[in-house]
Amino acid sequence: MPIQERDEIPTNGDAQSAGLPPKVAENPSALLLERPRLFSGILPADFTGICRTARLKQFARSEMLHFEGEPVERVILLTAGAVKLTKLGRAGSEVILRLASRGDFLSAEGLIWCGMHCSSAQALRACRGLVWDAEAFKGLVDRFPVLHQNLLSILGDHLRELEDRFREVATGRVGPRVALQLLRLLKTIGQPVEGGIEVGLSREELAQMTGTTLFTVSRLLSAWEERGVVKPRREAVAICDIESLRSLSRED
Repeated sequence: MPIQERDEIPTNGDAQSAGLPPKVAENPSALLLERPRLFSGILPADFTGICRTARLKQFARSEMLHFEGEPVERVILLTAGAVKLTKLGRAGSEVILRLASRGDFLSAEGLIWCGMHCSSAQALRACRGLVWDAEAFKGLVDRFPVLHQNLLSILGDHLRELEDRFREVATGRVGPRVALQLLRLLKTIGQPVEGGIEVGLSREELAQMTGTTLFTVSRLLSAWEERGVVKPRREAVAICDIESLRSLSRED
């Protein structure tokens, strides 16, 4: 299935005619609230220059950004939205490895180590990102070796999270591990809503991330809703009482 191309906007002076604010058209790094971790140790002028070599793209909700096993053709820095990274099991079942949000990079590790996508990526909601062609990004890594060091550190954190989730599936009860995962998601994709913070993930996707079933997740959320801890929605969960959720995550 080919990847759909959408709304490509150059990050230069012509971007003003595309409706971008002048500040963003002149300096696309202004799309970020803070410098991404991958660019830690890069001088401010170099950081701005690197962002100017990218192009801005919009991605629709549910759009596939890339598929597992395909050659890496571009690297994306998310400036808005959220993306789920998945793998398929032998029977075709989907497993969510992690969620990427604003400030996260997609495909950088696959490009540097094997040139192939190690997982598939799909937009959870409408996204925007700065995009570099693969060869251009490789050139940046060669020019700024600190990018390689930062990427190793980021991958180490991803591995530790996967190890924690594996331990929870292997040794923990389902209730606490679902609560733990919701607490993690609050930090990455949580958005303030009336009466709490919303995690834009369906019950099925939450089940995929916690190694359980849709029925079990639905039963847990219904019980927690009665206690005023959460408020399940069609494709999201609003967290109404974070402290109670933390208590649920610590239950033996």
